[in-house]
Amino acid sequence: MKTVITYGTFDLFHIGHLNLLRRAKELGDYLIVAVSTDRFNWEEKHKKCEISDTDRMAIVEAIKYVDKVIPEDSWDQKIKDVQKYDVDVFVMGDDWKGKFDFLKDYCEVVYLPRTEGISSTQLKEDMKNK
Repeated sequence: MKTVITYGTFDLFHIGHLNLLRRAKELGDYLIVAVSTDRFNWEEKHKKCEISDTDRMAIVEAIKYVDKVIPEDSWDQKIKDVQKYDVDVFVMGDDWKGKFDFLKDYCEVVYLPRTEGISSTQLKEDMKNK
């Protein structure tokens, strides 16, 4: 069995998120998604989410491509997660290209192209300007 993992906030879930999860699942048999906690988003990333972490985790868990959801609570946990869950492939959007290459010592690292024309940041800006 080939295990894939990806990480994200998944705030204001949209088609770009769905495309990422679908393409990540196509790279293996079992997809783990780490959803950033509210604390991690606020204290480490300086981002305020519109949807709570428990709700975001429930939304992601309901997606048919996702086999397991875990909380992401620190930048450092990625190596531990890859080892704990015996991950074969680590996946992120290509806007992070090169930032997680240190994981190549533990698994394959794949950066997938983002869905053009959509992002949570853009959605938040659009809502603010209405």
